[in-house]
Amino acid sequence: MSLEEFGDLAEKNIDIDKKVDDRMINAAQPGMVLEARLTGHLMHRSDKEAFKVWIEADLDTRVKRIAEREGYTGEEIENLKERVKKREASESKRYKEYYDIDIGDTSFYDLVINSDKNSPEEIVEAIMEGAKDEICERED
Repeated sequence: MSLEEFGDLAEKNIDIDKKVDDRMINAAQPGMVLEARLTGHLMHRSDKEAFKVWIEADLDTRVKRIAEREGYTGEEIENLKERVKKREASESKRYKEYYDIDIGDTSFYDLVINSDKNSPEEIVEAIMEGAKDEICERED
């Protein structure tokens, strides 16, 4: 099933997102790294302590990375861009409807990183520094 097909199915059945999200919350344990678009929001709303990181990139950067990773070329890239926009609109709609979450609200994240101009190594370094600082603050 493609991401688009999954999004269409999830728009028709709230249980799909709810089950995935409940599994994420229940799986969260100290020292774990969890990655999903809603994880920060879910951890923020739960009673679980978490260092929350949001990594952002503009649409063109995201599409370029997907195209490179999956081998898209030429006209396929423009089609890919439309598919990414459709998927993100579907997710945004579901998150708002199901949870009253504005996916663009990053105000409660402990760290927000723009990855457009940062290398993966720089991003990891910033996360490690931020996590270390957070741990030190909690111990004080």
